[in-house]
Amino acid sequence: MDDATGIQFAAGHRAGPPKADDGRAVEDALAFYRSLPDYTPTPLVCLDRLAAHLGLGRIWVKNEGRRFGLKAFKAMGAAYGLCRALARKLGVAASPLTLAALTDPSLAQHLAQITCITATDGNHGRAVAWAAQRLGCRAVVYMPRGTTPARIDNVRMFGAAVEVIDGTYDQAVALAAAAAEKHGWLFIQDTFQDGDEAVPAWIMNGYRVLVRECLDALGDDIPTHVVLQAGVGSFAAAIQAELSACLGERRPRATVVEPTRAACFYRSALAGDGQPHPVEGDLDTIMAGLACGVPSPLAWNILWPSADLFVACPDRVARRGMRVLGNPLEGDPPVISGESGAVGLGLVFETMSDPRLAGLKQAMGLDPGSRVLVFSTEADTDPVMYRRVVWGDR
Repeated sequence: MDDATGIQFAAGHRAGPPKADDGRAVEDALAFYRSLPDYTPTPLVCLDRLAAHLGLGRIWVKNEGRRFGLKAFKAMGAAYGLCRALARKLGVAASPLTLAALTDPSLAQHLAQITCITATDGNHGRAVAWAAQRLGCRAVVYMPRGTTPARIDNVRMFGAAVEVIDGTYDQAVALAAAAAEKHGWLFIQDTFQDGDEAVPAWIMNGYRVLVRECLDALGDDIPTHVVLQAGVGSFAAAIQAELSACLGERRPRATVVEPTRAACFYRSALAGDGQPHPVEGDLDTIMAGLACGVPSPLAWNILWPSADLFVACPDRVARRGMRVLGNPLEGDPPVISGESGAVGLGLVFETMSDPRLAGLKQAMGLDPGSRVLVFSTEADTDPVMYRRVVWGDR
C-alpha cells in the first residue's frame, strides 16, 4: 500500500516460526563473547513516558550504541564470524571457541600471514577491522561510492586497508568476494549468493546473542511486537529466528522496515512468489547501514515465512526516530541513535501519531496493550550527519 506519507507496506507470509535448531550454535556464540574481557550486555532502555504518549503499553529500546566502544551492534556478528573462520583455517577447536584459544602465542605467526576481506557501508567493516587488529591478522575493506569520511576513518583507525569503489554496497560485496577468491583471503560477510554459507551463519548466530540479553533483562515481561531494520536482512532474520526459538508461539509480531530506495525485502514480499528480488539503482538513503539492494538468501528464507509485515519508508522516518530518541519526554532516558538505528522507533512514532497511517497501525496490530521492542543498532557513528539531522539541517 502507498499513501501520502510515503510509507508502503506488504503482508508477510507468517506460515510458522523459522525452523528451530538445538540452540547449541547460539550457546557457542554466547560462550565466545563471554570469553572477551570487555564483553557486557548492552542496556535495554524503557521509554514509559513515550509509550503512554503514543497510546502503547511499553516501549523498550535495545541500545547497541555502547557495544565494545564501536557504537554499533556489528561486532556481535563480525568478531564471531571472523574468529570461527580463523579457527576453521587454523584447526582450533570451535565448540566452544574462546578468545584465549585464538590468541595463544603459538598462533601469532600464522595469524600475521592471514588477510580477511569484507564489504561495508561502515559499521560491519569497522567491526571486522577491530577484530582483525585484536587478533593480529590483516583486514581489507571495500566501501561503496558516497561513503562519508567519518565512516572511512572509523575503519582505518583499526589498521584496515580501505578501498572505496565506484559502485553500490552490493557491487562492493561482489568485488570483495572476487578478491577473496583470487588471493585466498577470508571473506567475512553476513550475506552470500553462491558458495560458503558458514560465515554468514556464524555472524547471524552472533547477532542472536542480543535476544538472549533482551530476554534476560525482560524476565516474564515478553514483548508483543518487535520492529527490525533490514539491510541484507541478516540482523532481522537472526533476531526473528532467536525470538522464535526462545518463545515459540509467544514470539512477538514482527515488522521488518527498510529505506524506500533500498527496500529489497518489501519488494520481494510484494511480489508474493516466495522468492527474494533485488532492488537496483543508487540505493540513495541517509540510512547507510541499510542501503542494500540484494537480500541475503539465508535471511529471506527465515523472514518470508515468519515475519508479519514488511515496510518501506522514506528517510524522514529515520530522522524522526533520531530526534525523538535523543530528545525524550521528561522521565525517559535519552538514546543517541544513528540513521539506521532509529528507523524502527521512528516508524512506531509516526504510525501511532499520524491518522493517515491507520491502515498501517491496524496491519502492525498496535493498540494500548502493545509492548514494543525496537533495536537502536548504532549510535552517532557519523557524528557530522547525526548533528545535521538532530539540529535540523537535514
